[in-house]
Formats: sequence, structure tokens, C-alpha cells
Amino acid sequence: MRQHVPPQVTTSLPATRRQQIAAGVRDSFSAGLGILPLGIALGLMVVQTGLPWWLAPALSLSAFAGSVELLVVGMAATVTPLGAIALTVLVVNFRHVFYAFSFPLHVVRHPLAKAYAVYAMIDEAYAVNAALPETERSAPRLLAMQIACEAYWVGGGLAGVALSTALPGPVEGLEFALVALFTALALDAVRSRREIPSVLLAVASVAAALVLTPGVALFTALLVFLALLLARHLLATRRAPGKAAGEAAGA
Repeated sequence: MRQHVPPQVTTSLPATRRQQIAAGVRDSFSAGLGILPLGIALGLMVVQTGLPWWLAPALSLSAFAGSVELLVVGMAATVTPLGAIALTVLVVNFRHVFYAFSFPLHVVRHPLAKAYAVYAMIDEAYAVNAALPETERSAPRLLAMQIACEAYWVGGGLAGVALSTALPGPVEGLEFALVALFTALALDAVRSRREIPSVLLAVASVAAALVLTPGVALFTALLVFLALLLARHLLATRRAPGKAAGEAAGA
């Protein structure tokens, strides 16, 4: 007579705090491959433009945003007015406002920890967390990943400062690092034909800015592009119900 053996049910135990922190550090590795070289470029640019070396870690800690810091170094080196720098930083970083709508800040309960999570909510942190299932998200994992990303950025800047003292001469083309980064991101984004209109709007914004305000073309182009993107979004939102109704009628 065969004895009935009940099937074994395997349940996964919740990860310990140390395991969650280790997972967050591992999550940061892919982002760190891009953050660290940009940090080095920032440190080199700070020294080569004649600015004090401590500006690299100061910018990395006070305005942890990556792209805008490279812009600020270039603008500070050309003695750009403070108001223009502030407005440029606002426009460039305005995208972070939209990140907050879907970034998992709800998993962080402590007020100070949540404040840091908001401060360190950069593009790479958003992208890494967007790929994680909801069940795998936790405050220790999120914060460990963000702290690691900031360590790559600050450490890269300090490494760039140290490297600049060891080089026999200045490195040409560092100011193109930011352009190359956004070019790569743009090429990756426009693989879908749906995003081609955004590229055309960006080209139109730059062309209009160069013609209308050549002295502050970057700032004007950003404002125009933002306005065109909002207009495109509103137009697509209005067309969506009509398109859905047409498809339903056709079915």
C-alpha cells in the first residue's frame, strides 16, 4: 500500500537587511559603468578650466544630478550670470518632478531617509528601480543603490582631479562628454518610430534658439522644447479617446 506524501510547499523567506543592501549595491553596478567615467570627466574639466579642485566634490554633493554639473562647470568657466545658471539648472532638472510620480518613495518610511531618496533620485536610479518587480523593492535596497551611485559620482570626480595633476597636459574634448552621453541616449530612444517627432521637435527648438537668441541658445532651446513636448502630450491625450472609440466601432 503506497503512503500518500503531501507535496512540499517551498516558500521564499524574506531577505535580511544585509542581503537587501547587498542587492542594492549589485543593482548599482550597471549604472556605475556610466556614472564613474562621467565623474572623472567632471573632475578633469574643473581643473582644466582653472576652477578650484574642491568644486568637483562640492558640486557632486550639493547638486547630485550628473548632466547639469558638467553644464555648470562650463558656464562658470565662461563667467555666465548666476541667474542664467539657476534657470538652466531648473529647466534641465525639471524632469525629476515627473520621476516622483512613479518612483517607489513609498517604501522608505523614515523622514531623513526619504529626504535623501528624493535628493538622490537621478536618472540612473530611476531606471534601475523601474526594472525591479514591486515585490523586490525595499528601503534598504533602494537607499543602498542610491548611495552607491553617489559614491561612484563623487569618487569619479576626485579621481579626475587627481588624474589631472598626473597628466602632462590638458585633455581635449572633455566638454563633449555630456553631448556624447545625450546623443547615445537619444539614439537609443528613437529606435521606435513613435519617438521620431520628438527628435524633430528638438531640432526645431535648437534652430529657433540659434536664430532668435544666439547668446543664450541653450536656455531658449530647452524652454521651447519643453513647451513643444507638453503641446504634443496634450494633443496625444485628446486624440486617444477618439482613436479608442473608432477602433471599438470598427470591431
